[in-house]
Amino acid sequence: MADSSNGTARKIVKTTRGFATSDGAGVSLHRLLGTPEIADLDPFLMLDEFRSDKADDYIAGFPNHPHRGFETVTYMLAGRMRHGDNQGNSGLLTAGSVQWMTAGRGIVHSEMPEQEDGLLWGFQLWINLPSTQKMTAPRYQDIPPERIPTVERPDGTRITVIAGAVDGVAGPVDAEQTEPLFFDITLPAGRSFNHALPERHAAFLYVIEGALTVGDSQVQAGTLAVLSQGPRLALAAGEAGPARFILLAGKPIGEPVAKYGPFVMNTEAEIRQAINDFRAGRL
Repeated sequence: MADSSNGTARKIVKTTRGFATSDGAGVSLHRLLGTPEIADLDPFLMLDEFRSDKADDYIAGFPNHPHRGFETVTYMLAGRMRHGDNQGNSGLLTAGSVQWMTAGRGIVHSEMPEQEDGLLWGFQLWINLPSTQKMTAPRYQDIPPERIPTVERPDGTRITVIAGAVDGVAGPVDAEQTEPLFFDITLPAGRSFNHALPERHAAFLYVIEGALTVGDSQVQAGTLAVLSQGPRLALAAGEAGPARFILLAGKPIGEPVAKYGPFVMNTEAEIRQAINDFRAGRL
C-alpha cells in the first residue's frame, strides 16, 4: 500500500453494485449512483454505465429529451454516439472522447448510436449546479481523445486525466463551480496509487477491471465505492492482475435538491416552472 503519512487516507464508507435498468428509448444500462441505495453524493447526482455488443441493447438510443439545472458528462470507451440539440449543435463522441454539457437554463437534445453493431461502452455522469448557475446559458465542452492527456509512470501506471491534475498534468475540463477531479486509472498488479484530494470533496471510485485494496477493504470489479472525507487517497491493485478504475471527486454544493426526471433545481416550484417551460417550448 502506498504511504499515506502526509494525511489521513480516505476509507471506504459504502459500496454498491447498482442495478440493471433502461433509459431513453430502451437502452440497457447499469445504474450505480442515483439509486434507492445511494440517491446522490453531493455534487454527483447519477452515474450510469452502458456496455453491450448487442445492438438491441442500444440501437434505439436517447431521442430528444430536455435537461435543466445540472451538467451531464459522457465518457466514451468504445463505439460512436451522435449528439444533436434544439440549438443546432451537433457532435460525434468516439472512443476516448468526453462531452461535458452544462444544461443550465435548459436544452433539448438527443444522443443516438452511430453504429449498428459492435461494442458500445461508456459512462454518463450527472453533476449538480449551484443555484447561481442553474439558469446560466447552456454550453458544451466536446473533448476529443487527442486533447485528453495520459500520465504514464515508470511503474506502468496509466492515468487518463479528464479533470483535475496528476503529476503536474491537468485535464482539459473547465468546471470551476464544483472543481471536479475525474481520472481513468490502470494499475499493474500489486502497484499502488497515492494522490492528494481536496479534503472536503465528495469522492467515489468504480472498479472496471480487477480488484483494489483501499485501507482494510477490497473492492472487486463492478463495484462503486464511496470514500470518506480526507486529504489523501491511498490504494493498490490486487496481486492477481492489473486493476482499472475511474476516480471522481467534486466540491459539495450544500443546497436543497429538487429532482424530477431530467430537471434538477432547488425547489418544487422551480421544477414546476421547468416542466411548464418545456411544454411551452421555452427550453
